[in-house]
Amino acid sequence: QVQLAESGGGLVQAGDSLRLSCAASGYTFRTSAMGWFRQAPGKEREFVAAIRWNGGGPSYADFVKGRFTISKHNAKTTMYLQMNALIPEDTGVYYCAYKSLGVDNWNYWGQGTQVTVSS
Repeated sequence: QVQLAESGGGLVQAGDSLRLSCAASGYTFRTSAMGWFRQAPGKEREFVAAIRWNGGGPSYADFVKGRFTISKHNAKTTMYLQMNALIPEDTGVYYCAYKSLGVDNWNYWGQGTQVTVSS
């Protein structure tokens, strides 16, 4: 089992920055990738960014390219999302996701952290 704990959400104004963190604990010896998803009120959960744990570059949704940066700390099994130039449309609950080696889908999810961007 893997447990995920997100932190760093909050209420900010448009143009501000936030840094989200996601710490994985438990059986994290078979980490394939970690990623961020978000869900705005009344909308489906959508992909934001992901990073492979051993090689390969990050991937981003088009709507965050140039504004968000995903990074990781391998030894701590921790992932970060630096969010700059936030806009009100970025408002939502941001979820951390974890994918184990040999698994096609994201098989562990965090509880989410709220990000609210006011105009």
